[in-house]
Amino acid sequence: MLKVIAVSKTYADRPILRAVSLLISPGERVGLVGPNGCGKTTLLRIIQGQERPDAGQVQLAPGLRVGYLAQGLEAPAGATLSDCLTAALGDPAALEAEMARLAAALAERPADAALHEAYDAALARLAGLDAGAAGRVETTLAHLGLADVPRDQPVAALSGGQKTRLGLALVLLSAPQLLLLDEPTNHLDLEMLAWLEGWLSGFRGAAVIVSHDRAFLDATVTRLLEIDPRTQQLRSYTGNYADYLEQKQAEVERQWQAYGDWQVEVARLRDAARRLRGLAVKKKGGKGDSGDKFAKGFFNDQTTRMVKRARHIEQRLERLLTDERAEKPRRVWQMKLDFEGGSAGGRDVLRLEGLAVGYDRPLLGGLDLLIRHGERVALIGPNGSGKTTLVRTLTGEVPPLAGQARLGAQVRVGYFAQEHDRLRPELNALETVRPYRPDAETGLRAFLHYFLFQGDAVFTPVAALSFGERARLTLATLVAQGCNFLILDEPINHLDIASRERFEQALDAFDGTALFITHDRYFIERCATQVWRVEAETVRAYADLADALSAHA
Repeated sequence: MLKVIAVSKTYADRPILRAVSLLISPGERVGLVGPNGCGKTTLLRIIQGQERPDAGQVQLAPGLRVGYLAQGLEAPAGATLSDCLTAALGDPAALEAEMARLAAALAERPADAALHEAYDAALARLAGLDAGAAGRVETTLAHLGLADVPRDQPVAALSGGQKTRLGLALVLLSAPQLLLLDEPTNHLDLEMLAWLEGWLSGFRGAAVIVSHDRAFLDATVTRLLEIDPRTQQLRSYTGNYADYLEQKQAEVERQWQAYGDWQVEVARLRDAARRLRGLAVKKKGGKGDSGDKFAKGFFNDQTTRMVKRARHIEQRLERLLTDERAEKPRRVWQMKLDFEGGSAGGRDVLRLEGLAVGYDRPLLGGLDLLIRHGERVALIGPNGSGKTTLVRTLTGEVPPLAGQARLGAQVRVGYFAQEHDRLRPELNALETVRPYRPDAETGLRAFLHYFLFQGDAVFTPVAALSFGERARLTLATLVAQGCNFLILDEPINHLDIASRERFEQALDAFDGTALFITHDRYFIERCATQVWRVEAETVRAYADLADALSAHA
């Protein structure tokens, strides 16, 4: 179905992909992982034909329909939701023209199985335009939270999350045979995630999925491809994400074992050669009467043999140090995160008493909840249900409509905004953290290095940073402030898997309290001590994620 043959790509003298090859068979679900910036999106764009490789080629089966979800929806100027849906479902005239072309090709090559498959697929797609098309559209839009969007709504007027979900809907509705999905879970709530996983389980085509959502990869893929940032090449692992972790750990252990064995052998050969050379020097010339020719000859023969053996060992050692050298496994530099909470404050960190939040009308009301010191509370619920409005009320950005939210004694709040709108776009990373850490520039640069801002990157204005870089900079400001109550709105959305794991470790070790909004089930299950779920315009507390989900199964 898909062959990528020795594809290479370089940007500004920096290799991104180096001789990458892969084969995707019909029905395969393949996850593509690796650190941010390692080339995952570039590889998808090359497969789709939106970028040209510097070397190598991509081969697709004739007539293969590819559905590509980019991280940003690009719609024609002035296009409405209705326009986009019509384009995704297909134009009958265009389909009939495609079938005529395929029929002509089949007349010339009647035994070509790929052409037969393409013709049958086009025929089925044409037949399905009327029968069931409207139902599929309504179902898909409803499950992705777009049912209430007017069909004449300009795409440009949609929110960022709505655009992302519309892009996903359009790809799924286009009847693809090969899906290329770049971060499909962005802006999906838990219900949407469950629906998408079910949709993919019934999908008969193949899929290549770039995602940092570990639970989603566990549920959807049968093979993991990892782009190694050191070699810019692919490594393949069988199974889902959990299987990949096991194989990766075993691989690392084998590498360290091989390196240790190599070190032991190098030391053994060096010692053996050194001892033989030493013995040869002692034996040279023999012992006793210098006129004893027999003794002289005996010791000279021994010396010659020892020198030969030493030389043979040294040649073996030279091969071991060059052609057979075992490289020490290298650790890729990852984000270092350590929340320093300072004084713990009182036992009760946050108490909600009859709180109602919203703008013109209440989104949530009747909130009577308590967070105590050391708790990590996950706030979940459908998109648009009022989660962000609630946390913005807790931080004082939005006034409550009724009731009150009381912070405990000596509680210092650190807030991570989903859109990073607390960062000033004209400032660079150094200028952003300086108010919280009155260090010299050298100290500030060392601090920012922990958040992967290296070299001149510390001078890049916030406005020019990627979403992932803005997320890391926001985390840096929280660490620098030394807060003991963290309120986090989608803190890991733009972090790669390695950075998410570092964040989880830091939060686990944090001697403070946290309230966070996230749809990452892996993160919730690892970190949350209780779960608040938005339901029926209020918030209910549950012991854990399984409890919260089973209550609405």
